[in-house]
Amino acid sequence: MHRSSRRFLLPLILSGGLLIFGWPARRGGAAEPGAAAPRPNILVILLDDLGFSDLGCYGGEIQTPNMDRLAENGLRFTQFYNASRCCPTRAALMTGLYPHQVGLRYNGRSLTHDGVTIAEVLRAAGYQTAMAGKWHLSKTLTLDADHLRWVNHQIDPPGQPFGPIDSYPIHRGFQRHYGIIWGVIDYYDPFSLVEGERPVKEVPDGYYITDAITDYAVRCVRDMARRDRPFFLYVAHCAPHWPLHALPEDIAKYRDAYRDGWHALREARYRRQIEKGLFDPASTPLPELMGRGSDWDELDRPGRKLQAAKMAVHAAMVDRVDQGVGRVLAALEATGRLDDTILFVLADNGASPEVPAEPGYDRTGATRDGTPVRYRGFAPEEIGGETTYTGIGAYWANAANTPFRYWKKESFEGGNHTPLIVHWPAGLKTPPGGVTAQTGHVIDVMPTCLELAGAEYPQTFGGHDVLPVEGRSLVPILRGERRQGHPVLYFEHEGGRAVRQGNWKLVAAERRRWELYDMATDRTETTDLADRHPQRVAQMAAMWDRWAEKVKLRQPPKSPAQPPTRP
Repeated sequence: MHRSSRRFLLPLILSGGLLIFGWPARRGGAAEPGAAAPRPNILVILLDDLGFSDLGCYGGEIQTPNMDRLAENGLRFTQFYNASRCCPTRAALMTGLYPHQVGLRYNGRSLTHDGVTIAEVLRAAGYQTAMAGKWHLSKTLTLDADHLRWVNHQIDPPGQPFGPIDSYPIHRGFQRHYGIIWGVIDYYDPFSLVEGERPVKEVPDGYYITDAITDYAVRCVRDMARRDRPFFLYVAHCAPHWPLHALPEDIAKYRDAYRDGWHALREARYRRQIEKGLFDPASTPLPELMGRGSDWDELDRPGRKLQAAKMAVHAAMVDRVDQGVGRVLAALEATGRLDDTILFVLADNGASPEVPAEPGYDRTGATRDGTPVRYRGFAPEEIGGETTYTGIGAYWANAANTPFRYWKKESFEGGNHTPLIVHWPAGLKTPPGGVTAQTGHVIDVMPTCLELAGAEYPQTFGGHDVLPVEGRSLVPILRGERRQGHPVLYFEHEGGRAVRQGNWKLVAAERRRWELYDMATDRTETTDLADRHPQRVAQMAAMWDRWAEKVKLRQPPKSPAQPPTRP
């Protein structure tokens, strides 16, 4: 029986308990012969700094029942790439172009008009468009001596925007937007919060931005479902990006979950990945765990307790996102839109090794009422609250990215790999719970959305010439077919670089030599073949050089004074 005529039960596990919803038969019955297929609603859910193995359906122990159910009735990708960091990935996702082509050669810049966003094209094609969450594609504006007080909400410069207003989502195709313009935030009282163009200057007691993003997304679904037009909704969560801020009831679920350390976590996740059929251990061996500073067996008991608390808060942040996904799915079900909505769930990069060391630039130094925010010297049980600011560090990040090496920023698999779940009851032709190893990239989301919507990619838009799209539609994969993928994919971020041609991947960290891996036999980049294949290295390196010239890649100028991080 074909997927679109089945009736599944989708349990949506919410904070208030278990609800069972039936998936109705496709609205309107079978299409008339020769009739155009109805255009689906499109929902993209993006998580921030999510580890590749954090979700239960990718081997994690974190309670993510709603995203897991999407995977059980959808399709999971195991070779899907991003651009290694927040704003470059967002630029590529929105435009179908490499970030360097649309102004994001380095962080803190605005998305240019060399590309057109998914929202701009779909809105012109008759779609309703809305966004909830983190934008991070507007030039980061700073104040001189008063900058930290501005970030702390202690001054409100009249008329001072958070970035060029014409670069806000509301001016890049979204009819409505609620969320933050910048990147890093206080989850309880976020800086750069806007609705449309209007700054949201105060938030109510009990505010938590993950829930606020969900609330707005649910409202958008309910509002847009009333109209007889399809919609595009982009839900860009901040979590689980640092600072580690989570609600006490969520942290309590993981209080003792990580007391055995990062090595035990990684081995358990890898074992589950093999059991789930995500990887073949012969071609995906588990490398040595990578980290910085003291390893688990070198930590004393208080040190281990502190580290375990960090990972518990990270898990709690992912858990709360999943609860929100359940609420959005419930809204789709209640409005009769779930069956004809295609959902993409993915992340902007691998888990982050960063541990913020001091305030400044995009990191608060005090709460609104002047209470100092501490970056060290806090007890484990204090992590998660508004007056502490920290990250999980490199060891936990590498474990979160099981089975891969490295982490956010790098062009190795642990940095530029994302889990991707695609769910579409009325249109997906693959078996429920399927897994594909076909290679893709976030630049492919744009052409996929346009093909599904029957929209044309423009040569010009809004008086600007638009570069040809670099992505390739995923629709053949969603039909259960073998697609003609990218002959070559390129990567660069802050000096890290890579090129993938077929099963060969050439990759290097910043200021390091090229390394070569055969991804058919070594998905986890454990055996460097560069010395055995010098001609291939030279050929692929030359290809990367030509691409770098094409996208006008150049070394970034000195960025605004960003405070350091520690291991």
